[in-house]
This record gives sequence, structure tokens and C-alpha cells, in this order.
Amino acid sequence: MKNIITIEDPEYPKLLREIPFPPERIYYKGNWEASIFKNCLAVVGSRRMTSYGRQITTKLVSEIANAGITIVSGFMYGIDATAHKAAVDAGGRTIAVMPCGIDMVHPPHQESLYNEILENNGLIVSEFEENHPPVIWTYPQRNRIVAGLSIAAMVAEAGERSGSLITAHLARKYERKLFVIPGPLTSKNSQGIMQLIKEGASIVAGSKDILEVYNLESLSPAEPSLNLPAFNELEQAILEELQREPMKIDSLSRFTQKSVSEVGTAVSLMQLKGLLAEEDGKYYINTGGGNVS
Repeated sequence: MKNIITIEDPEYPKLLREIPFPPERIYYKGNWEASIFKNCLAVVGSRRMTSYGRQITTKLVSEIANAGITIVSGFMYGIDATAHKAAVDAGGRTIAVMPCGIDMVHPPHQESLYNEILENNGLIVSEFEENHPPVIWTYPQRNRIVAGLSIAAMVAEAGERSGSLITAHLARKYERKLFVIPGPLTSKNSQGIMQLIKEGASIVAGSKDILEVYNLESLSPAEPSLNLPAFNELEQAILEELQREPMKIDSLSRFTQKSVSEVGTAVSLMQLKGLLAEEDGKYYINTGGGNVS
């Protein structure tokens, strides 16, 4: 038996029904229930995300999902997959809107994430039949469902021609609240974000900005202090510098006024503790691991 909800069904999501040209039917996998659609947030962004994009998306989505908001995204690699994963890991729920049929895992390497979503009371949905392949026009079709299901949308990193801008403009067209996560002006992934800000999108300074729209409060603990006696002087100095921006070891050596070998040893030990992560030679604070509280 196929799992299908039609537009005439009373269980069809109310917000989605209100958009222009809503899908006539939705195929789905998972436990379809009204509560998952009550407070939805669309989270979209670049497929070529930076380490900053991954870190800030994980942090914000974890707090937002933990407060009871359903995260809706398009299941692509990059920000989409990061948002789905953060929601699942936080014990929240997420809806993956596919650009293909629900029996296809696209992209294929995200099969484990696909299964995790279903195993954690989430949904896989599509307006396309089970084995319909993804083609160029199915992506913008999919985006209108992502925006249509959601009370608000949050964009994390978007280039000048990013597909996530389609979702952002649809959210505005549907009179949804639009948020953007600011990034470095020097980054290509900030070009689309800056354009959205010029057009009136609200800047996210923390999860509280999102939760206020839903009249919810964060259930996450307060931000941990990194300046603790448990860290020695050099570790504290490294953490303070990395709170400003990711850095390479030579830059950390210069700012902390310690030798490269001393900093290298300290950074390696901090990685083993789960406090730091590294990408492209730059180190940053790992908000998803380590015991800093």
C-alpha cells in the first residue's frame, strides 16, 4: 500500500495548502502525524559549505530542534544534510523534502542519514512517485514545499546564484519570516546572504531570534564558559583566539607568543579531548564535542 496524502485529506498540512499551486498529493515514508507540521522551520544553504557554515548551522539547529521545532530541508549535501543531522542528533524531528521519489536516496551517499531520519520519528516526503529521478526542474519544485511547510526560513551561507535563494524568495512570497546567518564579507558564500539582508531579511544572532517567532524558549543549557581552571594558560589562550576565527598553527603561535612546536602539541592534545576540530589546516572550536562545561 502506498503512503499518500492528497490535498483533499484533512491531514494535509494547512500551511502548504495555502501556497499557490500546492502539490495535489504527497508521497511519504515515516509516521505522518499533525504534530510534526505544527512548528516547522526551513533551513537551507550552500552545498559547498565552509567549516564555519557547518559549525554555526549545527549549533543553531541543535538548539532550535531541541526546543521542539521541526527542521525542514531538501536533503542535499552541505547545509541541508547538516541541518537534518543536527536535528536528529539533538533528539528533534526533521522532514526531508526530496527532489525525486521517496524510494530513491539522493544523493546516494546519504543513505545512513535517510535511515536516521526515519528511525527518529522524522519524515521523507515528495510530490513525485516512488522512483521518479531527480531532474533539473524537480529541485525548484521541491523548494516550494520546503518553504510552504514552514512558518519561517533560515538561510546559512549562499552564493550569488545559490539554489537556496529560490527557497528564500519563495518564503518571502508566501509571507514567511526570513532569517539569514551572517558570514564573512570576504566569503563567496556570503554574497547571497548580503543580498537577502539588503532585501529585508532578518539577521540571526542566536537561536533565541528564531524561537521568538514560535513563542518558544531554548531548552539547551547556557553557553559553556571556555575560560576555566581545567585548562592551562596556553589552552585558554588558544581557545580565546579561536573564538574570534579559525586559525592555522603559525597564526596561533604568533598571537599566543608561543613556539610553533608548543602550540602544535597543545592543539593535538585538545583535538584528542574533542575540544578542537581541523579543516584545511585551520583549527576551530568543536561545539559538538569535548567537555568544556
